Amino acid sequence: MLAALSTRKKLIGFGLVAFYIILDQLSKWWILEHMIKPNIPNSDLAPFGIIDWFASHIRLPFVSIELLPFFNLTMVWNQGISFGLFQNGNPWPLIILSSAIAIFFSIWLYKATIWREIIPLGLVIGGALGNIIDRLHFGAVADFIDFHIADWHYPAFNLADSFITVGIAILVINSLFFTRS
Repeated sequence: MLAALSTRKKLIGFGLVAFYIILDQLSKWWILEHMIKPNIPNSDLAPFGIIDWFASHIRLPFVSIELLPFFNLTMVWNQGISFGLFQNGNPWPLIILSSAIAIFFSIWLYKATIWREIIPLGLVIGGALGNIIDRLHFGAVADFIDFHIADWHYPAFNLADSFITVGIAILVINSLFFTRS
């Protein structure tokens, strides 16, 4: 009975990874194709379907669309890591590093037995793999969520970045405030 429950938790954990990757990639496709692309000045680029989009390697230019006084959709291609650090133009070192991190967290997920670890580990792995897919596809990560106060802008991010941040935060809270039984 315990082995079946453990196997079910592993399947759910890795199923969550797949769900988060799909959610991230669909959000990027929809925002870029249906929100950003129609707002590119003097552009005759037609929207791509999801399959055609993955076959295309077109990086859309910078566009910013104000939705609320504190929130824009802003097309940014991040060739570095968080907050635009280490922008060297070569995606392979970050693809390799992100893959190693995803493998480490996947091993942890495989060994995890409690939901307080399984769910956030799924978030971190799914987010990392979503950004790896972008680097393989475009050579950079598509970021578009832009919160700001007046002229101060928080660095643009995407759902994958949010998954990683929330997952890591939950793991840290778990390690600080909860003990394993």
